[in-house]
Amino acid sequence: MHKKKNKSLSVVVLISGNGSNLQALIDAASQDDYPARIAAVISNRNDAYGLQRAQDAGIAQKVLPHREYEGREAYDQALMALIDSFDPGLVVLAGFMRILSAGFVEHYSGRLLNIHPSLLPKYKGLHTHQRVLDGGETEHGASVHFVTLELDGGPLILQSPVPVLADDTAETLAARVLKQEHIIYPQAVKWFAEERLKLVDGVAMLDNKGGE
Repeated sequence: MHKKKNKSLSVVVLISGNGSNLQALIDAASQDDYPARIAAVISNRNDAYGLQRAQDAGIAQKVLPHREYEGREAYDQALMALIDSFDPGLVVLAGFMRILSAGFVEHYSGRLLNIHPSLLPKYKGLHTHQRVLDGGETEHGASVHFVTLELDGGPLILQSPVPVLADDTAETLAARVLKQEHIIYPQAVKWFAEERLKLVDGVAMLDNKGGE
C-alpha cells in the first residue's frame, strides 16, 4: 500500500465567503507530494460557502462571528486563541474580509500570508478590477504577500500578471485573475512548507534571495 509522506506544515485558513482560493489549497494539499496540510478553516460568517468546502474535504471548520465581540481587539484575541488551538505553522488569509489588529499581525509575524487581486503596490484595497479598468491599465494580476501592519502592503512573495483586454468587464477580468490566484497561492504555501520562503528583516526571502 502506498504510504503518504508526512505533511509537516500545519495550516489554518481564514475565510469570509466563497472560498475558491481555499479550494485551490485543499486541492493542492490532497496531493501526496504536497508538504502542507490544512488543519482547520475558520470563518467570521456562518454562511460562508468555504465552510462547506472544508466539510466536504474532511477539514475542521469553526465559526467565530465578529458581531458577538466588543470591537476588533476583543475579536482578534478570541480568534488568536482559536487559531492557536490548532498549533499551525502558517496562517493563510483567503478572502477574510476583516482589518486585523496590530496585536494579531504581530502575533503571527512571518507566518501570515494574504493574496490580493492586483499587482501590488498598485490598487490596494477593494474593487481592484473596476479600478484597473477605470485607470486604463493594460496589465492586472494577483499578488501573494506576507501580512504586515500596512494594509495590502507587506513584502511581496509572488505575482502573476494577466493582460487587460479591450472588451473586459470587471467580472471577466476578475475571473482571469482568479485563475492565477489559484496557481500562485498554493505555490507560495508550498515554498513556506519547504522552508524555502521566509520573512527576514522585513524582506520576503526565497532560497535566501530577497525580492525586488
